[in-house]
Amino acid sequence: MSARARKLLDSIRSMELPRKVKIMNVCGGHERSISHAGIRGVLPPDVELIPGPGCPVCICPEEDVYEAIQLALNEPLTLLAFGDMLRVPVNLPRSEPRSLEQAKAAGGDVRPIATPMEAVRIAREQPDRRVVFFAAGFETTTAPVAAMLAEGVPDNLLVLLSGRLTWPAVALLLDSGEPGFDALIAPGHVATVMGSEEWEFVSTKHGIPAAVAGFESESLLAAMHSVLRQLQEGKPSLENCYPSVVSPGGNPVARALLAKTMDVVDANWRGIGSIARSGFSLSKEFRSHDARVQLPSYHDDARKRVGEMPPGCDCASVVLGKIYPNQCKLYGKACVPRNPIGPCMVSDEGACRIWWSGGIRNTDGQGAKPTLRAE
Repeated sequence: MSARARKLLDSIRSMELPRKVKIMNVCGGHERSISHAGIRGVLPPDVELIPGPGCPVCICPEEDVYEAIQLALNEPLTLLAFGDMLRVPVNLPRSEPRSLEQAKAAGGDVRPIATPMEAVRIAREQPDRRVVFFAAGFETTTAPVAAMLAEGVPDNLLVLLSGRLTWPAVALLLDSGEPGFDALIAPGHVATVMGSEEWEFVSTKHGIPAAVAGFESESLLAAMHSVLRQLQEGKPSLENCYPSVVSPGGNPVARALLAKTMDVVDANWRGIGSIARSGFSLSKEFRSHDARVQLPSYHDDARKRVGEMPPGCDCASVVLGKIYPNQCKLYGKACVPRNPIGPCMVSDEGACRIWWSGGIRNTDGQGAKPTLRAE
């Protein structure tokens, strides 16, 4: 840890808190940094960090993954997706491909990519074949997709969009009246794109302290110190603890590209259900590149499991911050990274995968204060 990070930690340890405080860190990247640095293990006993709904792979609707699988298996096309999406399982019999990875093994032309520009390159390399980019992600991933579309793409490139906005899931938790947390660490990368003020509702509407954080220990500890101080003083607000990157208004170019190419719509979140105005869809101007418009539909109401996780999987509760990863009855037993049952064990932004990679092997439900290494 840096000298400032240690000073912040010492200050946090010296705070007199009126009660046990639960802080939700929304972002999967934050959870990875917290676990890697061992921050949970060095915080005082009265401070708990709760993973939140910030893993796009975890909340991507099953019906969208199912549709991508069926397109890869039944249509003469190349299906592209960000790497983690290839391993996300859906609820199908074992005799059928249950992930894009298995669809590839069954003969589908499925390829992992890292950036939207790879999709453009592949489409240009095979102009006589349709290429479908299954684009799942939050604002930080969806903005580059918007830029790709705005710059112009080959006629044979289609987008199967499964983009989501981050803040509506937190708003859903707060509006429920039982959010399960006392303070919030808002995602730095999302705030970089959309602006820090997008998270002001947490304090102004709900009276809960909030702080935007980056991904280094120093920024994360600054955000934790901020929300704990706000609780002490009884003055909830939103503080930007990532000022080197995050500014009011966010990235105006990225926001303009999102507005030009996409509409904000009601959207389904796996394990959670439909959340009002929480998703992106391609605007009418880009219908010629919308896979849902240009290709046959593989929505099958008899087989899709809208909002459900696999049987026995508690990923939904993990995503909503209601339980810790190792409190899921499948964690470390049937569900491990080499054989993920639920999406939270697939992505390196999924809390279950992060905790397992961090060495947490206990499955007795005692997940609040795991002992991890400190930097």
